[in-house]
Amino acid sequence: MSYVLNDAAAFADESADGFVAAHRGLVRRVRGGVARATATPSGQVAVVIGGGSGHYPAFAGLVGPGIAHGAAMGNVFASPSAQQVVNVARSVASDAGVLLTYGNYAGDALNFDQAQDQLRSEGIPCETVRVTDDICSAPAGEREKRRGIAGDLVVFRTAGWAAEQGLDLESVTMLADRANQRTRSIGVAFSGCTLPGAAEPLFTVSPGTMAVGMGIHGEPGIETIPLASAREIAELLTARVLAERPDEVSAEGGRIGVVVNGLGSVKSEELFLLYGAVASLLEDAGHAIVDPEVGEYATSFEMAGLSLTVVWLDDELERAWRSPAYTPAFRKGAVDVNTTTVLASDEAPADANDITAASEDAAAAGTRVLKAIDSIREVIDREVDELGRLDAIAGDGDHGIGMQRGARAAAEAAVAAGTARAGAGTVLTRAGEAWADRAGGTSGALWGLALRTMGQQIGDAQAPDARAVARAVAAAREAVQRTGKAEIGDKTLVDALVPFSEQLTALTSEGQGLARAWAAAAATATAAAAATADLLPRLGRARPHMEKSLGTPDPGAVSFALAVTAVGTILDAYDLKEN
Repeated sequence: MSYVLNDAAAFADESADGFVAAHRGLVRRVRGGVARATATPSGQVAVVIGGGSGHYPAFAGLVGPGIAHGAAMGNVFASPSAQQVVNVARSVASDAGVLLTYGNYAGDALNFDQAQDQLRSEGIPCETVRVTDDICSAPAGEREKRRGIAGDLVVFRTAGWAAEQGLDLESVTMLADRANQRTRSIGVAFSGCTLPGAAEPLFTVSPGTMAVGMGIHGEPGIETIPLASAREIAELLTARVLAERPDEVSAEGGRIGVVVNGLGSVKSEELFLLYGAVASLLEDAGHAIVDPEVGEYATSFEMAGLSLTVVWLDDELERAWRSPAYTPAFRKGAVDVNTTTVLASDEAPADANDITAASEDAAAAGTRVLKAIDSIREVIDREVDELGRLDAIAGDGDHGIGMQRGARAAAEAAVAAGTARAGAGTVLTRAGEAWADRAGGTSGALWGLALRTMGQQIGDAQAPDARAVARAVAAAREAVQRTGKAEIGDKTLVDALVPFSEQLTALTSEGQGLARAWAAAAATATAAAAATADLLPRLGRARPHMEKSLGTPDPGAVSFALAVTAVGTILDAYDLKEN
């Protein structure tokens, strides 16, 4: 459990604020995360890392000379939003461009890819390297699907060193990618972890056993076996990592970097004990270990577990691996840290006073939209714990908190836009931008995309009629499916969204009014969401837990059904007033 807590929804932000306060000489707060306290030199590629909170020192603790220039910080176990990544990248970008590098999870890939597209559209050169070191998360023939765990340290260190050498963006990217291609990790877990504010652990490991390959969010590994001795654990981890030796590396051994990483509750003395056994096994296999790292580098709150990472070095990768660095959580060698030209933190929000007042009818439609958005906030606030419970059964338990953060931010942005007499399109667009920015994760990105798409379709010229609203919903559905790649039957929010959109389009095409058609479509969405209990997930973080999810409805589909049902009550109230 979390012993130090105010509000679970504010945990990540408050923790980040305290982190910056403790390390003012090294980092500064920027919108979306943290950045080095000093400006990126001209001609130096900026390395931006990031991911969900709850894994310190990944990611903020690795910002500083020799590693990263900035870190985008999502909510607990949720990826940062695309806008957070963009904001952090802008704060550190130089004329040499930006490298984005992060662990390969669905939400991170979605949001970082959107951020890359936006940065490039603004004229900022940008490339990406996803870390895929976890050998238990996908077969060797599908390395692009593997997760990133403690191998992040290897790739981030390599990218940071290459940037410090003045290499161009293409060369920094190539070297970081080579480090990733030569890095392998495997972990074991002895217990699960508990999210801030939660009463029960997110996941568990049966007493007297250990889960081989379990991920840092509770993703299942390859097997659960009886708890072994340190020597037996070392033999298991070493054998499986060496069996994944990169094809281009000689079988006769060679120079390797080694990381023994603690996941939270397994502390230094135990890690050193394990490393002693690992080192002996690796050296007996003909490997020369270069500057091993033993400690905590990628954690999961109080999770009891550890991982072994091996990187097969060449001359250039060895220079990167042995290079000095100075960050809040990783210090090696001698680094000249400039504390005389520290930049101020920059958390100022984007200008919200650039809204053009709409016509009376269009502004009235904007007011109706903001009340609809606020109704979503109300129902999510009421159901946040239940949504988290549903998500914890087969996911990482953060859906309720993420939806709450997104809905609250969207409602606040909608009120600001409505107060400026914005039309429906602008209210929806501003709400979508705020939702994606504050919620993060896959659902935050998709809800933000849906609201923005509806806003762009509806516009501010006039109050939309029922058919225009149905067309906007259909456009949002298409955008969500195109971006998220989900289809009916994948056990996602799409299973409720598609029938909702189809029913709304059919009924409004027949001439039904918006309130009546929306209510009927919301009932269809509710039934479809309940029916997802009979499905097995084919996408997302719940996919590896598919058997556990059977019998439980998808939380994304449920939250969507709750939201559109709440909006229906607002539309019905307006319909009664007008009649």
